[in-house]
Parts: sequence; C-alpha cells; structure tokens
Amino acid sequence: MSSDKASRQKPCHHCKRRSTSAPVGTSTIHYEKSWLYRHCSSLQQRDRQAQKAGQLFSGLLAMNVVFLGSAFISSMIFNHVAITLADVWILLSILKVVCLCWIIYYLLGTSRQPHAVLYRDSHAGPVWIRGSLLLFGSFSVLLNVFQIGYSIIQIHCKSKVEIVFPSIEILFVSTQAFFLWHHSKDCIQVQHNLTRCGLMLTIATNFLLWLLAVTNDSIHMEIESQLREVEQRLAGNETNSCACPNTTTCKVFQKGYILLYPFNTEYCLICCSVLYVMWKNVGRRISHHHAPHTKPKFKLQGVVFGPLLGAAAVIIGICVFMMYQIQATGSAPNRQVFVMYYSYYIVLLPLMSVGAVAGTIIHAFEKRELDTLKNPTRSLDVILLMGAALGQIAMSYFSIVAIVATNPKDLLNSLILSYSVLLIFQYITQNIFIIDGLQREPFVTAIEARHAGHSGQHSVTSELAGEETTPRSAQEHAQASPNKEEEVSEEQNHEAHDQRRVSVLELRQEFRRVSLSYIHSYSHLSWKRKALKEISFFLVLCNIILWIMPTFGAHPVFENGLEKSFYGYSTWFAIVNFGLPLGVFYRMHSVGGLLEVYISA
Repeated sequence: MSSDKASRQKPCHHCKRRSTSAPVGTSTIHYEKSWLYRHCSSLQQRDRQAQKAGQLFSGLLAMNVVFLGSAFISSMIFNHVAITLADVWILLSILKVVCLCWIIYYLLGTSRQPHAVLYRDSHAGPVWIRGSLLLFGSFSVLLNVFQIGYSIIQIHCKSKVEIVFPSIEILFVSTQAFFLWHHSKDCIQVQHNLTRCGLMLTIATNFLLWLLAVTNDSIHMEIESQLREVEQRLAGNETNSCACPNTTTCKVFQKGYILLYPFNTEYCLICCSVLYVMWKNVGRRISHHHAPHTKPKFKLQGVVFGPLLGAAAVIIGICVFMMYQIQATGSAPNRQVFVMYYSYYIVLLPLMSVGAVAGTIIHAFEKRELDTLKNPTRSLDVILLMGAALGQIAMSYFSIVAIVATNPKDLLNSLILSYSVLLIFQYITQNIFIIDGLQREPFVTAIEARHAGHSGQHSVTSELAGEETTPRSAQEHAQASPNKEEEVSEEQNHEAHDQRRVSVLELRQEFRRVSLSYIHSYSHLSWKRKALKEISFFLVLCNIILWIMPTFGAHPVFENGLEKSFYGYSTWFAIVNFGLPLGVFYRMHSVGGLLEVYISA
C-alpha cells in the first residue's frame, strides 16, 4: 500500500516536462505526424494532381480538335466554294487514321503490359450497350458499302475521295467496335496520359462524324436534284450527265444509304458515351467492398400486364408507321395520315406519363437505400438522359410557338400542339422515374433468392410427383407387350408410338413445370416490385416503338409543312437535324435505363 501511494504521489519525469511546457488550461496534446504518413499523403496528393493535369490536358486536346473540325464543317455550310465536303472528309480521314494507330497500339501494347488492367468496372459497358455498338456498327459498315457502290456507279462524275473516305470509315468503325467490345470495362493503370489523350481524340473524332452526319444533307439534295432532272427530261429539256442511271442496282444503293443513314449518327453517339466512361476510369482503383457480389440478371418472370400492353402498343405503332410510310412517300402526303400519326402519339404519351408518375410515387414509398458509391457510368447515364431530352423538347417548344402564332384552332394544328405539350411532359416524367430508379440499391438478396429457389423446387416436385411414373409404366408395358409371333415391322410401329407418347408426356411435364415456376415467382413478389416491373417493361416496349418510327423515316415534323413555312426551310432544317437525332438517341438510351430499373426491381 505504501508503494502504491508513493507511486501515485511521485510524478514521472516526462509528465513533469509536459506539465511545465504546456500552457495552463489546455487539455489537448498535438502529436507530430510521422514521416511515413506525410510521405504517403504527399504521394496521394501528387497522384491526384497528376490525374487532374492529365484530364485537363486531354480535354484541351479534344476541345481544340472539335473546334477545328467544327470550323471546317461550318465553312463548308456557309462557304462551300472555299471549303468543300472533300476537304472535310480529308480532315476527318486524318483523324481516323491517327485514332486507328492509337487503338491498335492500345490493343497490342498498352493492354498487354504487366499490371495494366488490374480492375474492371462492372457497371461500364453493359450488354445492351455493347450489343447496340455491334448492331449500329454493322449498319454503319453496310451504309459505307452502299455509299462506295453508289459512287462507283457514278465514277465518271464523282471524286475519288468519295470512295476512299467510306473505305477508311469501314476500317475505323470495325476496329473501334472490336476495341469497345473487349475493353470498355478497363481501368487502365499504365500510360495514363497517352491513354487519356487517345480516348479524347477518339471521342472528338466520333463527335465530328456525328456533327457532319447531322449537318450534311448532300444526299437528300442530290435526290431532289435528280427528281428535278427527271421532270426536265420528261419535259424535253437537256440535263447533265451525272444523273443516277435508271437501274435497279443504283436505286438499291440509294435507298439503302438513306435507310441506314440514321444508324451512323446513333453509332457515333454511343461510342462517345462509352469512350467517356473509359476516360473517367483511367487510373481508377476499385476496392473489393465496392464491387457488387451478386449482380441481378434479366428475367421475364413476374410480369404479365406490362408485356401485353407494350406488345399492343408496338403492334399498333407498326401498323400506323406502315400506313404513314405508304402515304407520306407519295407525291402529295394526305392530311389524314398526319392526323392518324399524331393521334397515336396523343393516346400513347399520356399512358407512358401516368406509368412514369406511378413508378416515381412507388419509389418514394420504398425502403431501399440510395446507392451512394462513386459510379462514372451512372453519372453519365443521368447526363445523357437529361442532355438528349433537350433536343426533342426544344423542337416541341418551337412547334408550340409556330402553332400558337398561326392557327391553333385547326384540327391538325391542335393535334400537333397537344402532341408537343404531351411529349414535353412525358420526357420529364420518364427522366425522373429512370434517374430515381438508377440511384437505388437492387431488391435482390441472396437469402430471398435461396428461399425462393427451395420453395419453387418443392412445389414443382410435389405437383409432378403423381405423373413421374407414367413414362416408366409406358416403357414397362412396351417391354412386356411384344409377342413372339408378331412381325418385326409391327414391333417397330409399337416402339415408335410409345416413344411419341413418352415425348408428349415429357413436353407436358416441362410446360407445367415452367408454368408453375412462373406463377410462383410472380406471386412471390410484393405489390411494389410487381408494379415497378410492369411499368418498366411497358415503358421499354413503348420506347422501342417510338425509336423505330423516327429512325426508319417517319418525320412528320418536317413533312407537315407547318413549322417549315413558319421558320423557313434552312432554319427549320437545322433545328430538326439537331433535335431529331438527339430524340432518337434518347429513346434508345432510355430503353437501357429502363432495363436497369426493371432488373433492380
């Protein structure tokens, strides 16, 4: 006890020095950080500074390339004598060759270095994006094949550049599609600055190709001039020698080029979005607890009414589209075909808006937590949805101003006015629904999936227990029934009959098993999940048909003549060429976002 008291009373030597040096009334002690901590923090800071410097430099490179290409394209539009289309093609061909060299170097050099790809972003490059790349890339290649064939037929009055440019385009599209299919998820850890610059240069090239495709209407002007030449030839006047020959091959190339032209713009926009995600992932390190352990898969189980209503909308839309194409391709489009087209939209758009509003309300009552992890793909999806919607919304506002200023009481004008207002509301509500769904954690958990699997297997086996003996009894009967006195042909007939009977029974069992599992999976879902899946699938099918109609040639905003007469041909043509490709891209991109919402629900 005495030693304990002495130890309590006798302060230590270090405590004396600390008490004398520290000011009176202070209770906190400031420790000096170790050299290792300061060194590691300085390394992290240098890494962040190098990453920001690389992103800044590559962004400035892309900005200068875009400005240079835009200056060329604008000069071609406003002063086509000094800067021709061939000059723009030469510039873009040089950019494509440089991008091809970098892509080949990345495939053969950068990606094969040790420790080059240590991490892969699971959210980047989903299957529907890569499938769209292959589909639209194939259409773009076929488009350039048609352009080459069309130029070869008219080689006597066409420039050699019109054959070389599509050939380089085929190589560029094919190599880029292969590159993005295999490496869209890469988080490259070597040669950061070179990779960033190469990605940004490729983004700028694809953007300039999209800008040229939007502003270049040479093929349509050429077709109109050929129609005028045909009329002059029928009138007995002389025409130039660069008219399209009246042959089937020439017409096939011409129509194929016009039909596939919108797919090239879609391909360029998709490539820009995927390349941007790769650019954001350069040097990114993904920790293991951020990686998803169980990724939900796409299954059609659990939806009934959404596919039915969506399939009805698709079938009716295809019929409306075919009737519109038949009537609108004539010399004088009928007024009734425009009334039918806008009436279909006026019926469909409110249904889509109501579904999106209902889905947003269900999201508000959900107990799912928000996904707060850093995800460049999700951020880009939100930006693309909001940015692509601006094109069609801007066109709708231009139409509203033109109709209100002219004659809003006319039947067709009132339909166009209602269509424009409903379209704006549908875009806004659908964007809110998709963005809210993308930012939430998926419903699926491993325990629920395991429980559903066990219960589903138990119910299916209990239902089929009574019928499992039927094929066996049939086989035993077939083995015991043959008579030694019957001929070989009769035995073969009996065996074939029994085999057909067994196969029919097995088919019935398989159909019943699938039906029971489907009913069980549908009844296992809560009403919120059922509603979200039904709404998402319905909106997917609706957006698909609304993507098909303008992509394959239904453009009433330019063909009805109202806005064109109000704003003038050149102004309205520029507005349509800016807004229509963005609207088509929005429909396709919203399909992918809605599929993500459907899978996570």
